[in-house]
Amino acid sequence: MNDRRLGYRIPFETMITSYVHDRPIRGLACNLSDSGINMSALSMVAPPPGSVVGLEIDLPGTSESIWAAGRICYRKDDALASGLGVRFVAMATSQARMIRDFCIEMRRTQLGSLLARLRA
Repeated sequence: MNDRRLGYRIPFETMITSYVHDRPIRGLACNLSDSGINMSALSMVAPPPGSVVGLEIDLPGTSESIWAAGRICYRKDDALASGLGVRFVAMATSQARMIRDFCIEMRRTQLGSLLARLRA
């Protein structure tokens, strides 16, 4: 599979809400980068590629939700759910910074634990 994401992906599992034509659709985030998110949603309500959706994301350790607009870059369907790749296209600068800082800290934590295992 060709990885087209611009940023480094970190594992990130949480429930998120996407808004398609002002209709909320719950989904499960699988991973996150500063440029986009990978999520799963029910196949019958998942938007097609090219759609622009609103996203509400709750990051651990923050008191406010991240609001962003994202474009569906790909959709992979199976029997019940659709895997969606979403690239962020618009969000407030302060919230983009929060996502970037969260991704950097999570990557630092992952690399620290990997180094600790290698040293042991």
